Amino acid sequence: MNKQVRDQAIALSLTVVTCLGLIGLLWLEIVALNHFTGEDISMHVRVSDILIGLTIYLKTSIDFAMYIGRLMEKNTGLKGRIGIEIGSALGNAAGTFAILLIWTFFKEVPWLLAIMIVLAAFVLLRLAEDGLEHVDVNNPKYPAPFRLLIRIFEKSLEKVNGVVSPFLSKVIPSQSLKVEHKKTFIALLIMAFTVPFILGLDDFAGYVALFNVVNVFGFAIGVFVGHMILNIFLYLSPQKTIAVVKNPIISLIGSVAFVILAFWGFFEAFKLLFLHH
Repeated sequence: MNKQVRDQAIALSLTVVTCLGLIGLLWLEIVALNHFTGEDISMHVRVSDILIGLTIYLKTSIDFAMYIGRLMEKNTGLKGRIGIEIGSALGNAAGTFAILLIWTFFKEVPWLLAIMIVLAAFVLLRLAEDGLEHVDVNNPKYPAPFRLLIRIFEKSLEKVNGVVSPFLSKVIPSQSLKVEHKKTFIALLIMAFTVPFILGLDDFAGYVALFNVVNVFGFAIGVFVGHMILNIFLYLSPQKTIAVVKNPIISLIGSVAFVILAFWGFFEAFKLLFLHH
């Protein structure tokens, strides 16, 4: 076995092992949280919940794919790959764990949960606007009525997000996607952890509105598996992988789905505040 094949096998195996380890930590977190809440988080795993989590994660992973792609270019070799894989997986998982912890206790108090769902809905609207950046409304291949509809859709999102952004930016953190070469493994691990943690925190916060219809455990497993799959494809072919996640049709469908989920979240918050008994 030559060195390239060996390094590839080691890195791919490590990606799978890291994912399984994080799922184990997620299980331990839920077991611990269930000792402190009135209503237990379901430990039942359904394939549908995993698929929903995986699909939504892959749709929201454009920023992550671009960041990791640039990080790989700056930090080559097996050491760099291991640092990026472990650090980014831990960062994404830590953001998920944090939101799960907050949601678990907020759901015990309806008005607190309603606030969190509203914040999540606004995060989804921001993600919807970000997704439209990859849809070229000036492309003559698209019919004129379609391009007009996209412009109206985009302008509407810009207006809503423009009003909310000053407040949302104080509640939901953001981070520059600047990358650089790191000389030590620990420094690379920290860099690979930081941005995915914040992106994971942002994205998973936007999923809260779904938690009334999906089992959180299975959904989070899907998120972790989605992260693992994206990592694997990024290393096999970063250019093709980024091109797929930036596909304009996929981006548009995702943006529409995020808006639907956001309004669903607003409706759920309304029911919690005014129809909860």
